[in-house]
Amino acid sequence: MTHRPTALALVAALAAAALALAGCSGAGSEASVTAAPTAATAPASGAELDAAAFAAALKRPGTTVLDVRTPAEFAEGHLPGAVNIDVSSPDFAAQVATLDPAAPYAVYCRSGNRSAAALATMAGQGFTGAYHLGGGIGAWQSAGGEVVTG
Repeated sequence: MTHRPTALALVAALAAAALALAGCSGAGSEASVTAAPTAATAPASGAELDAAAFAAALKRPGTTVLDVRTPAEFAEGHLPGAVNIDVSSPDFAAQVATLDPAAPYAVYCRSGNRSAAALATMAGQGFTGAYHLGGGIGAWQSAGGEVVTG
C-alpha cells in the first residue's frame, strides 16, 4: 500500500516552504544610504558585507565610497557620493597610493569580484579599514539601495 499525503499535510508543507523562502528574500534588509542606521563599529578590514550592513557601515564618519568599476559603468549608475577608481586601470595602484591608508573605505563593483581584487591591492599597500559589498551594485539595487547617474 502506498502512502498518499493528505491535503492538510500538503498545505502545511507549502506554508513551511513559503516561510522559508520569505526568510531568504531579503525583506527587512533594505539598503539605503540615507535611511540605514549608522554601524556602531567599523567592519573588519577586508570584510565582505551584505547590502544592509554595507549601507550602515558607509555612513560612519570619514568613510570614502570607492566604485572600482570602469568609468562607463560608473556613469550608468553608482552609489551616492562614490569616487570612481577603475581597478582594471594600469595606474590603479598608483591612484590608491594617494589615499590615506588609515581611513575607512567602502569598496564596491558590479558583482564583488573586482572589489575583492581592489581590497587585496589596498591591503598590500597597508590599508587597514577597507571592506567591500558582497554581490556588488546588483545586490545593492536588489536590496533597494539608491543609485545615481552622471
